Formats: sequence, structure tokens, C-alpha cells
Amino acid sequence: MVDVQSSTLTLGLVGTGVMGRGIAQLAAQAGITVRLFDARPQAADEARASIASMLDSLAAKGRLSPEAALAATARLEPVPQELSLAGCHVVVEAIVEDLRVKQELFTRLEGIVGPDCLLATNTSSLSVTAIASACERPGRVGGFHFFNPVPLMKVVEVIEGARTEPWVGEALVTLALRLGHRPVRAADTPGFIVNHAGRGFGTEALRILQEGVASFADIDRVLREAAGFRMGPFELLDLTGLDVSHPVMESVYEQFYQEPRFRPSYVLRQRLTAGLLGRKSGQGFYSHEGGKPHVEPEPTIPSGERRPVWVAADEPGWRDALLSLVRAAGWFPDDGERPAPESLCLVAPLGRDATTTALALEVDPERTVAVDLLFGPERRRTVMTTPVTRQPFLDSALALLAADGTAVSRIHDSTGFVAQRVLATLVNIACDIAQQRIASPEDIDAAVTLGLGYPRGPLAWGDALGPRRLLRVLEAIHSASGDPRYRASPWLSRRARLGVSLLTPEK
Repeated sequence: MVDVQSSTLTLGLVGTGVMGRGIAQLAAQAGITVRLFDARPQAADEARASIASMLDSLAAKGRLSPEAALAATARLEPVPQELSLAGCHVVVEAIVEDLRVKQELFTRLEGIVGPDCLLATNTSSLSVTAIASACERPGRVGGFHFFNPVPLMKVVEVIEGARTEPWVGEALVTLALRLGHRPVRAADTPGFIVNHAGRGFGTEALRILQEGVASFADIDRVLREAAGFRMGPFELLDLTGLDVSHPVMESVYEQFYQEPRFRPSYVLRQRLTAGLLGRKSGQGFYSHEGGKPHVEPEPTIPSGERRPVWVAADEPGWRDALLSLVRAAGWFPDDGERPAPESLCLVAPLGRDATTTALALEVDPERTVAVDLLFGPERRRTVMTTPVTRQPFLDSALALLAADGTAVSRIHDSTGFVAQRVLATLVNIACDIAQQRIASPEDIDAAVTLGLGYPRGPLAWGDALGPRRLLRVLEAIHSASGDPRYRASPWLSRRARLGVSLLTPEK
């Protein structure tokens, strides 16, 4: 067993690309001697020079003392061959994502390092169990998955394969803490935690686009300005590159034996085939000029006719919120039990579409406009119409909802709007990760906030929005579509019915 807290710890690093350099920098700063090896001649020396420059830059900015920068640089030791890794206590590989290549490397390493050396893989998508299966001692192999840029992304996934011995996971957790990162433990499953939990963001947005509910730009606006994501899903796809994102979507889908929750969209495959890769090709969902996406301006809000507004809502408090908006804008509420003949019927459904809501309330669908209040009325508002809503009533609704200067997006009829669908999907997938015991609820939320930059962890976010509400959204979409991708996780449905936090673990 390796003492990763030892002051004499030596770490071997195989692969000195972007990820390898980041890991080596962290280790050197943590007082660990790092032997750098790369199959490409001079690559290890180039990596050392690059890391030294980065350390000098940190010192110049006052984030590191000059003495500490020099000491860390001195701990970086480029080595000319794999045999030079003999004597390392830990070896971390950060080479190409190819199972056969990684297996061959670990087989060779076993003949070089000592019997107690811990072997770790920085794989992001391959099975740790499969990598370790080529080894005579698979029990000492574990996953140690960092995120790019390594020094800034303060999380690392610790993965135990089917035959990984308990001490390996414990040692990697301790090593992660020594490197200044938050370790999260995950079972060896496709996507581990972060790439698994994040599937719903892009796939559900693509599904909404595919159904013709909203444009990609409107979906991005709603999820940024209403839900609070740092970037919209289509901005993110363009930034990452469709040649990277779509194969990952397909891989996760196939590795989970075509689980409907992870079903990719033909929309992405078509654009990939057309070479519309995103920022790197100059054109993706957006056109890119100077590295920045060009976004078409939103349509001007019409000056709709003022008319009485009859209000109904699915959730307690939502009706009062809408009535407050009506009064604040100087419009007049229709307080009748049934709407008057010329009143705008403004409804706030949860999970349901505008058509279903109008028919359930027995109000005129030609005068019905629905607004999403899941995130409250203060942020960007989303409205949707029935297929027969008359333009004058839509214009009135848009004018009313934009009267205080708040942005408004208009979409077509959809069970769950945009934000309700995407958030319910994200939370549901995170719940199923917990249900499958892939990771603890606490680690799921830490991994997603640190690894994906979401405003909250999905389970805490689900608590804030209301587990019962999100369950209702999923059940409504599942009932309307019949699509098993929207079936609720038992973790979500049980806690929603019990009225307890989604972070509540099982004993």
C-alpha cells in the first residue's frame, strides 16, 4: 500500500499533453517529485518548460512565491524511457483515449514498477475495469479522472473498477486532497459522474429543437437567463465542437445499451456530417466571427391591445404572482369564475402544454397563452400558445409580460416548456445515478457544480425547485409522449412522495 502523503513520494506521469501537464503541475506544487515521460521525443522536456513558465507566471501575479515556483519546477524530472519509471510509488497515465493502447501501456508498466506501485488512469470515457483487465494485478489499478484545465477545475473523479482493491480508492482520495482537489468517488460506469449527469442538458435541448418547439437561440436564452446556466446548450456544443460532443453522446447511449434517457438526436449527426462543427469551423448552430458567436436580435415585442386578463395557475402562489404582474402593468384582472368573452386567458401550467391546460380549464384555446413560472416571474419569461391562439391575444400577452422591461421568449406548445423539461431531465438523471449507487448524493452534487459549473448541484437544485413539482413535470411529459426517457427515477418519486430532500441517502 502506498503512503501518498509521504514527503518522498515519486509520481510517474505518462503522457505530457494538456491533461498530463496540468496533473504534473499540481503534483509538483504539492511537494511531489514527478517523472515526466512521453513517447514523443522531446515532449517531456517541452512539458517541463511549459509548466515552469506557468509557475513563473503564477509567481509574477503573486499567486505563488518565487521560491515555491522554483522548488516546484525542480521537482519536474523528464525521463527518456518508460524504464525510468521504476521506483515510482504512483504512475498516472494521461495518453490517448484508446482502450488497446492503454492496456498495452499498463501491461508494460507492470514489468517496470515495483509490486506496491499504484497505477492510475485519467480516462474520461473508457472502463477502468477493461483497462485493468490486461494486468496481472488488476487490483492496483484505479481511475483518477481530472478535468481541463486541471489546475482550475477543482474536482477529480476516483473510480474503482470491478477488481480494484479498497486501498487504491482510499489512496487516490488522499492524493487528490493533497493536490488541492475535491475527490468524488464513482463506480465504474459509462461517463462516471460528470459526463453521465450532464447528458440531459444537451440531449433534452436537442429534443426540444427537434420537436420544433423553439429555435436553438431561444432555448439558449431561456436556459441562460431564466434557469441561470452560464452557457446555453447550443453555445456549449459550438464551443466544444460537434465532432467531440456527438460521438460522446452516441458512446454513452450505446454503453448504456440504448437507454432512452441518453438518446442522441439526428439533428447533431446531420450538422456533424455537414461539417458544421462550431467555433473551430466558423459555423455551427451559430456563425462565429473572431471566435465569438453571432446571435440574431430577438423580435420586437408588439404593442398589443390592453384587455382584461383572466388568470389560472397549477401551483399555489403562481396565480398571485401573475395577478401582481397584471396590476403592476396597469392592466385589469378579470376576477370572474369564468373568463369574459374578450379577456386574455393567461395560464401558468406545470408539466402540461397550453392546449391541455385550456381544455382542462374549459377556457377558449383561441384566447389562451401559457407562461412558465418555475423560476419565478422576475427572470426571462417564456410564453407558449395553443395551435389556435389568435395573434391579437398573443400580442397582448407579450406586451403585458414585457411591460416592466423583462425579456420574453415565445415558443410553440410543449409539455413542460423549455426550462421545466431540461431541469426535470437533469434532476431525474442525477437521481438515477444515486439510485444505482454509482455515487453518493453529496458527491454527485459536488462533481456537477465543480465539473460542469452548474449554478447548483442537480439534487440540491431539485430540492429548491421542489421534487414534487419535477415529478409532476416528468409524469405529464411521459403520459403525453409515451417516451420512456421521461420515466421518473424511483429515487425522485419516493422522496417526492415522502416530502424529503433528494440528498437524503439510504441507510
